[in-house]
Amino acid sequence: MTRRWLVTGCSSGLGLALARAVLAAGDQLLATTRRPSPLDALAAEHPEQLVTATLDLGDAVAAEAAVRLAADRFGGVDVLVNNAGTGLFGAVEEVSDAELRAQLETLVVAPWRLARLVLPLMRAQGSGHILNVSSLAGRMAWPGLSAYVTGKYALEGMSQALAAEAGPLGIRVTVLEPGGFATGYGDALAEAAARVPAYAPSTTPMRDALRGMRENESLGRPEDFADLVLRVVAAPSAPLRLPVGDDAHTYVAAVEELGRQELAAARAFALGDPTTAPVPAPTRAS
Repeated sequence: MTRRWLVTGCSSGLGLALARAVLAAGDQLLATTRRPSPLDALAAEHPEQLVTATLDLGDAVAAEAAVRLAADRFGGVDVLVNNAGTGLFGAVEEVSDAELRAQLETLVVAPWRLARLVLPLMRAQGSGHILNVSSLAGRMAWPGLSAYVTGKYALEGMSQALAAEAGPLGIRVTVLEPGGFATGYGDALAEAAARVPAYAPSTTPMRDALRGMRENESLGRPEDFADLVLRVVAAPSAPLRLPVGDDAHTYVAAVEELGRQELAAARAFALGDPTTAPVPAPTRAS
């Protein structure tokens, strides 16, 4: 069965790898990006399968136009992958209101908007699959990624609510939680304009670890991410929240164990044992 995809953030990294995999599978794809030129070669190779559209995630009019274009060209949307995103680096005290709003616009409002726009199409056809690309930052927090973590936690909450709402209508929802992948994410991180030197000892190691991810051969390959996405879409069912990569499973398992310990400590404290030691949060240094 030929599927009709709408994927955001297709100019590089995970999105570009997914675009290539979707086309190799023979499916139809509306690929969006802020810079369409990296997709020119793919468009020339797959003129019948691939349609590209310029989409800045903050542009509601362009989002509506992209969904309308997919419906006009392909007759509908079977799979929406909210992949596009940007990161902001800064401690809570360093991030301004404007910077926080911009980060949440990209990580929460934009995927929410696209989901809302494709849902009428999916409801009408009685099927569909929405995949929201989160991160390990949707499960655990790291110093310096305060705004990014906040956005990913919100995206996961929205996804879980949507799964409960749309599941009875035949619409599936999956949250993808990639671990470390060899992409340009770390180098593309914007930094908060304000710097408070007191936070440097806790945030600088995290920032340094994120730089140069593209050249880190120990990290996952974007092609492996793309292969897993195609498997998830083709499978009759899959977990709602899906860690992607060996390191992702390791960290999520650690988070779950610490959560159990924290709950036990909280219960003991609430029942009158104030000597219960707090449970440390997991950290990720690479």
